[in-house]
Amino acid sequence: MPLTISLPKWYDLHAHFRQNSVLPLYIQAHIAMGCAGVVAMPNTRPPVGKVFVGDDLPYVSIEKYKENLLLASRGELQVLVPLYLTKDTTPKMIEQGARAGVLQAAKYYPPHGTTGAEFAADFESFMQNGVFAALEEYGVVLCVHGEEHGMRADDYFAAQDNAESYFYRERMPRLLEKFPNLKIVAEHVTSKTAVDFVLQAGANVAASVTPQHLLYTIGHLLNGLKYHLYCLPLLKFSADREALQKAVTSPNNTQFFAGTDSAPHCTKATSCGCAAGCFTGGVAPQLYAESFELAGVDLSSRVGQQTFENFMCRNGANFYDLPIPTDKFTLIKQASIVTPLKTPDGEVIPLPLGMRTDAAANEVTLNWSLG
Repeated sequence: MPLTISLPKWYDLHAHFRQNSVLPLYIQAHIAMGCAGVVAMPNTRPPVGKVFVGDDLPYVSIEKYKENLLLASRGELQVLVPLYLTKDTTPKMIEQGARAGVLQAAKYYPPHGTTGAEFAADFESFMQNGVFAALEEYGVVLCVHGEEHGMRADDYFAAQDNAESYFYRERMPRLLEKFPNLKIVAEHVTSKTAVDFVLQAGANVAASVTPQHLLYTIGHLLNGLKYHLYCLPLLKFSADREALQKAVTSPNNTQFFAGTDSAPHCTKATSCGCAAGCFTGGVAPQLYAESFELAGVDLSSRVGQQTFENFMCRNGANFYDLPIPTDKFTLIKQASIVTPLKTPDGEVIPLPLGMRTDAAANEVTLNWSLG
């Protein structure tokens, strides 16, 4: 009999679902892999930059986007939508949204730092204008895309430093010093510097980790230019991957949790560059299981299974004060086939398929399957 692991349904605490007619397909891919709920990122077009439908701002509201996501899921997912922090965000918006129970999290993007980040404002402005202070006062979680913006290309990704390491070395310690009670999620961390910061920061700080950053390094992206692995922040080096693996596979881990950063694109390579984001809808638990095995965890052992369950199902739920579901999903150590996701806008290539070496292949096999 193949190894079977039964787990509480899990929360993907960092995912992208887009808009319009394709949204239900991306939602269904998450439901199919045992998700109980999601934190749906707000970098839509226009972004989710206001709280209430009636707010006089040229953005999508949390109320409306959440309604669309819930309708698409037919009530099968819990949904949390962060507020995209823009130049128009004010402390009053934070207070009103939090008091109404609509605002539970807010998202900082470095200006122009990733897909849909052109509406973002400078980190320092929120340090000074009362927005971060209001998040702290009203118990709203700050989700941080932790990269410095506006860097010279030579500094953005250098041999000994990069935009993420700089941000966690220079910006985040100041944020914690000024707002010690602010709850912070360091999103999709990729570097040893970021891991070390989270470990030293205390219980108010946690981090989401993607499957791709646990499985691959920058060499996997560049060897053959496998652009379906292109995401932001960029993958780093083996020492960074080892730091991530060590953090998430520690039996004592309470701060690191699953957040796929799954981002569907029908067209990855364009005339103006490559769209950032790996699509892992439908396959994330299998990839996380493979990453734990790559890190040396025996998933047939009690300790290994509990460590995996903590990372997948408990740490993030506890940080966001979400209930642990009683419903279960299962992972089975047997082969499963991955194929493209067909949508009205075209095919979306899941990451394992995008990593194939045969360009003509239209399916790949994983070592794990969903029960």
